[in-house]
Amino acid sequence: MTTRREFLTTAACGAAGLALGSQAVWAKPADGKPPMRFIFLHKGNGLFPSVLVPPSLSKTDVAKEAKKESLQLDLAKHELPEWMKPLAAHQGDLTILQGLSGKMCTTGHHTWCSSLGVFKANERLSSIKWATVDFELARLFPSPMEHVEFACFPLGGGNARGTLNGIATGFSARGPQQPNYAFGSPRVAMQELFKSVSNNQSVQVQSQLERSGLAFAARREAQLAASAPGAERGKVQSYADSLEAIRERDRKVDAMADAIRPHVPKLDAKYLADEMTTVDRQRGHVEVLLAALISGLTNVVAFTVDELGHEYSGLPGLEAEKVNLHDVGHGKGFGKLTADEIRFAVRRQHMTLVDTIAARLKQVPEGSGSMFDNTMIFYFPDNGETHHSHGTEYPFVVLSGKNARLNIRGQYIRLPNYGDAGHKTLGNWYTTLLNAYGNPVKHYGDPDPGLARFGIDQSGAIKQFLA
Repeated sequence: MTTRREFLTTAACGAAGLALGSQAVWAKPADGKPPMRFIFLHKGNGLFPSVLVPPSLSKTDVAKEAKKESLQLDLAKHELPEWMKPLAAHQGDLTILQGLSGKMCTTGHHTWCSSLGVFKANERLSSIKWATVDFELARLFPSPMEHVEFACFPLGGGNARGTLNGIATGFSARGPQQPNYAFGSPRVAMQELFKSVSNNQSVQVQSQLERSGLAFAARREAQLAASAPGAERGKVQSYADSLEAIRERDRKVDAMADAIRPHVPKLDAKYLADEMTTVDRQRGHVEVLLAALISGLTNVVAFTVDELGHEYSGLPGLEAEKVNLHDVGHGKGFGKLTADEIRFAVRRQHMTLVDTIAARLKQVPEGSGSMFDNTMIFYFPDNGETHHSHGTEYPFVVLSGKNARLNIRGQYIRLPNYGDAGHKTLGNWYTTLLNAYGNPVKHYGDPDPGLARFGIDQSGAIKQFLA
């Protein structure tokens, strides 16, 4: 007889593996305005704060930057760092945010869902304290899928090691002890997200078989819950509710079929292969990511563009190399490029992805403007400022549409240094986002015990950012 574990495995993989336990109900906002969208792109191997500094600062500002003193500058009056030049067309929408700390997170090589959840995390489910900030934002702007996650998984170390092309444990969390699931392959992501509107007969048949299996599993779990002893009843009912939630999500997707169908991505053959370069994997994920957003399947996406244990391939100048990012973190070069040159190439490649997302959303009409007007894109390091990070800084590159509710567009912002008056943390940053978009939480995330000795109030939003 099939077990509950097998039921749930079938449900997770057969219904996109992304929303077990989700109770979100898709609806347009009460005010009739388009929903906000949030795209979180995070990288491994750290992000040196120094590389985000505009090269055109005055001598006075260079001195302040060197001391990590507070700065707020108009980006329109400055050059972007060379690796950020792919974002030149979006400079008015751009924010370079420096000075946030995250020492309450897991740092070092691998951080799991720490930097999105603002708590210590590891491979154990018991370490997940609450939903990560991307899921909290998704619940403010409901959609059928609630949240979709993509990843270039590592082959060694970190999350879901050894999984490249499947659906595996992701880097976000739906709630306490509830990891999310991420797509490792653009092909699998496209098939699972859009199979209900596929024109392929075999895909349609498989989809119907999976739905029949879900219906049977949900009925069976409900029957087991009714007859289970008290202590077990709650667990079994939770399984039944999870399966029914997936069925309800599928019904919502079916109701949107006509709206979704025109946006099914038509991926180039190289994005559908099992073997592809990292660069192609990233580009393929971006195509599916955009389709999921534009079709209305989701309003929030998380994308791990690389992780420390991922072997990079396809980089310009290193097309024939498989680059070990851990070795790069320790100063090793590959081919004709030094470690710093490889870091530059990786960051620049990431910026081409951000440019693709922003440029495409600016082409999609919505209301009196475009979809980008109602979008925020975040690019940041998963593990902080360096390869062996300490969490003293988490630099962010942010692109915001004109309807974003934060007063940060077009600025270079350095917040006060760690331990200085006015210093802010990842918890303050995420509290700001949640407060701006309708969640009045007093503070999101754990505090940093190390800041207590400086007498810094760590709670609440960054008030000057609230529009």
